Order: sequence, then structure tokens, then C-alpha cells
Amino acid sequence: MRLKSETRIVGIDDASFDKCDDTVLIIGSIFRGGFWMDGMLSTYVTVDGLDATDKISDMISGCKYQDLRIIMLAGITVGGFNVIDLPELNERTGLPVIAVTERHPNFEKIENALTNVSDVETRLEIMKKAGNVHAGPNNVFYQVSGMDAYTAKRVIYKTSTRSYIPEPLRVSHIIASGLSRGESAKR
Repeated sequence: MRLKSETRIVGIDDASFDKCDDTVLIIGSIFRGGFWMDGMLSTYVTVDGLDATDKISDMISGCKYQDLRIIMLAGITVGGFNVIDLPELNERTGLPVIAVTERHPNFEKIENALTNVSDVETRLEIMKKAGNVHAGPNNVFYQVSGMDAYTAKRVIYKTSTRSYIPEPLRVSHIIASGLSRGESAKR
């Protein structure tokens, strides 16, 4: 994949939520590379549900921004343990998916925490489908579907223009936390 300086990328993060909430807001910031914000998408997913892949796929497929080229996620879960199926999201949208995290996932801790939600085996299977965790630039980690790991690493590097976090994800986090808390959290 040839990376242009203004490749359109949607960065997706979830808002803060309380355990008593049924749904959580998802924000998608659309960027041209790591420099210019072009637009914003939003949807809601069920807290600890299994609808994140469907909702995010519908949000992207139904938007007016038909020139999107890459999906970036702030990890593979939103709204608690609502796990995003990376290969399925890639297949449905036709776009490569890169899930970026600040820390290497501790799968043992995750598996122990899953005892508090339903459909544990389904969630674990979706997590396994996300593939290997790769070390990225700026001490971040990533999983990828629909693109080779080297190209994904280049995308992360090129879009991390203001922080160690790619700009589309950083801005989605700021917007989501500002809307849910009344004030944005630093990132």
C-alpha cells in the first residue's frame, strides 16, 4: 500500500462510561494523514456487549466519506469488553484495520476479568483472531488486519505528529472524553 501524506484515516475511541450505563459513545475522527481533521463520526455500542464490530462497520460504511483508506482503533475493545473483530471489520468495510495500545496486552489479566461478562469463549475467540501484537514506534503496540505489519507501523509513525499516539486516535480520545466528562482528558 502506498502511503500518501494525506491518506484518509478514521481513528476510533470510546467515551468514558459508568458500569450502570447500557451504552457508550464511540467517536471516529477522520484525518488526512496526521495533520488535518476532515470530519467526525459517532455511534453507540452496548457496554460489555458483542455489537462493536457491527456498529463500527455500519458507522463507517454508512458515512459520506467514501475516500477512507484506513481504520485505526484505540485497542480491540470498547465499552468494557465489547470486543472488535478486526478481520471481520476489515472484510465488511474493505479497509485495513490497525488497533493501537499504549501497553502490551496482558492476556492472562484480560481472561481473568472476562469472568464478569457473558459469552467468554466468544470474546476470547475474537481476541485471538486479532492476531499477533507488534511493537510499534514510540513505545506503542499494535495488531493489524488487512495490511502487513511493516506498513501498519509506518502508518502509526506517520500519523503520530503531536504525540506518541496517532493523531486520529488522540483527537477521538479528546472529543470522547470531553463529551462524556464535560472536560477532555490529556493524551
